[in-house]
This record gives sequence, C-alpha cells and structure tokens, in this order.
Amino acid sequence: MKELVEKINALYAEFEKDATAQADKGNKAAGQRARKVSLALEKELKNFRRLSLEAIK
Repeated sequence: MKELVEKINALYAEFEKDATAQADKGNKAAGQRARKVSLALEKELKNFRRLSLEAIK
C-alpha cells in the first residue's frame, strides 16, 4: 500500500508540473502530457480505493 501511495504522489507531481505549464504558459504539449498522466492517476486512485476497502474488511 505504501508503494501505491508513493506512485500516486509521483504521478500527481508530474500532473501538477504539466498542468501548471499549460495554464501559465499556454504550453499545448504540457496539456497533452497532463491529460495522459490524469488517466494513469485515475487508474491508481481506483486501485487505492479497492485496496483500502479490502483492508477494512
């Protein structure tokens, strides 16, 4: 579970960097990277939710 949280944090940091570049500088390529990372982040967050629910059972 700890590794999953670290992976989520790394993905979020990458997303934040690219999303900020798009918002502040209008960098279209950074926006594309941010959207791609957001899909990976969504997948990992769903995995975290599943594991978290299993842990409390």
